[in-house]
Amino acid sequence: MANSWWEISILCDPALEDLIFWRLDKFGCRGTSCQLKGNQKLVCAHIPQTQVQMLDLAALSLWLRQDALTVGLPIPVTKWQLIDEEDWASSWKQHWQPQEIGDHLLIYPAWLPVPETSPRLILRLDPGVAFGTGTHQTTQLCLEALEMRLSNDTTPVIADIGCGSGILSIGAFLLGASKIYAVDIDSLAVQASRSNRELNQISAQDLVVEKGSIELLPKLTHGKAVDGIVCNILAEVIIDLVPAMSKIVGPKTWGIISGVLLDQVKPVADILEENNWIVAALWKRQEWCCFNIRRA
Repeated sequence: MANSWWEISILCDPALEDLIFWRLDKFGCRGTSCQLKGNQKLVCAHIPQTQVQMLDLAALSLWLRQDALTVGLPIPVTKWQLIDEEDWASSWKQHWQPQEIGDHLLIYPAWLPVPETSPRLILRLDPGVAFGTGTHQTTQLCLEALEMRLSNDTTPVIADIGCGSGILSIGAFLLGASKIYAVDIDSLAVQASRSNRELNQISAQDLVVEKGSIELLPKLTHGKAVDGIVCNILAEVIIDLVPAMSKIVGPKTWGIISGVLLDQVKPVADILEENNWIVAALWKRQEWCCFNIRRA
């Protein structure tokens, strides 16, 4: 059973979708998908059997119940079962279809045949067990912000902190970035980003992917400032990372930061201001926010 996975199914009110995605991400789930079931949403997520015990799953069910009660919505129905790795690999993929984001991008699952023609930039993706399929609001907000930013910025150099599947790095390249330095502390995410880099026929020189965090970036950039930073993680991690960003930025560096819930906006904005960033715009999608920032 070493390669078994817990499959977690949650039937919920559609208004709970964002909160459940956030809770599952904090729990450590990977390969999360969502589909309509009548007037409800069915959220499906997976986590290695070796990572959690039955009691952990019971606790997750309790947290989801408390989250729903807190916001005054119906309590979701949570179930789980063990499946083997092959079943996990195919289970969530059947629910993930091509998705248009912004005015130019089309996120396209790697296992589907590529259309011969498309008016959009096709971003082929197989996230594996890494975060980032384009279905979550934070990823969409970041890609839309990148599209807006890169339409006014010629061939910038970008750092992607916590790259996950590589979706933001690849999206940035397709939208016009000249070079991206991507880092993640999860070796599976690094593997997924490199695989998706090849899938989209981007060279290792144009998209550098390494295991590590922000402290590795000055070495990768040879001490040079980057033009832009993208970071889609969680608020508590972002708060810890912001002070270290000063080592890779210049006076004109901009940033796109997401993974922040509405009630976490103030502490994130405060740490940005303390470290000489200005919040130029704050985009919101349901309960999630995306900061568009620039140097003060």
